[in-house]
Amino acid sequence: MGGDSLPQPRLTTIEIGLLEEALDMGYKNGSIRLREGEYQHALAKAIASFQLELCFPDVKDITRRLYGEEKANDIQFVRKIQTILKKLEKSNVVRILPKKRPWDLQRYALLSFKFHDSDKVPVMFATDQEIEQAQNLLKRLLVQQEAPESRLRNVRIRIGALALMVVASYMIILWDFLQPVTNPIIFFAAFPIAVICSLALGRMLSET
Repeated sequence: MGGDSLPQPRLTTIEIGLLEEALDMGYKNGSIRLREGEYQHALAKAIASFQLELCFPDVKDITRRLYGEEKANDIQFVRKIQTILKKLEKSNVVRILPKKRPWDLQRYALLSFKFHDSDKVPVMFATDQEIEQAQNLLKRLLVQQEAPESRLRNVRIRIGALALMVVASYMIILWDFLQPVTNPIIFFAAFPIAVICSLALGRMLSET
């Protein structure tokens, strides 16, 4: 196999769930032979290698890793591989992921790294050590993904609070001016708050 790998995209909730389930899964029953030397074994093994890198390959990625660039550009050969992958899906070994865009190729996820095939033979597509390494890699990736989301959430909360204070301050000032007798204490208390919050809001919006 080649050493090429897919660029690590941001994982969706569905993809995270599939990875966690596959990594935690024990032996799963498949209804197809998974013997070494056969296409279906090689394809499942290739998908496993991508999944240990937290990637979900499409048919061309799998073909390229197993058979090289020339075969990945051979339409007839790729269709043959797609047919076998479809059989693997029907045999409860892989899952076909929904396309993100209509023109994308379908991507594939291995449902487990350990199977009992149709002949009840145990088959492992990753060692326990490789699975543990992938679990640790996934944990680190999730921390990296959550950090920007947490920062963005905090920024949005602060922006909302400042905007509310600006609106409330100016409404108090307006209400004060509409009274028969203007109360200067209310004006001089609310106006600085409105100005300070407006400046802080403007600076925060310019930085986002």
